[in-house]
Amino acid sequence: MRVSLTHHRARVAGKSPLGEALAYIAKHWDVLCVFLTDGRIEIDNNTVERTIRPIALNRKNALFAGHDAGAENWATIASLIETCKLNAVDPFAYLSSTLTAILNGHRQMHIDVLMPWNYSRRTNG
Repeated sequence: MRVSLTHHRARVAGKSPLGEALAYIAKHWDVLCVFLTDGRIEIDNNTVERTIRPIALNRKNALFAGHDAGAENWATIASLIETCKLNAVDPFAYLSSTLTAILNGHRQMHIDVLMPWNYSRRTNG
């Protein structure tokens, strides 16, 4: 038995909220399909939100950085510290080792070696 479905296409104004929502879905369709077919992908980003909460709660500290460059430096250090935590790396040990490597002339073209997720391989191997 063959089932035939008749599709009725309604027209929606592109600038309407529904039209914008449909355009958004169309733009991200491939990613949505991956999400629906790969069970490893989480339905929400609560893990990330919990991780950055301390940074968000402490962001007032950046107001007292003195200038934009100071705030950017603070944000970079905070990001490195949280990335260390995500990779089960002691932030103090990582920063000490990495800054020492940079002071000792570590080549910028090999900066990927200094990333927190490579720290344990760098110190153990």
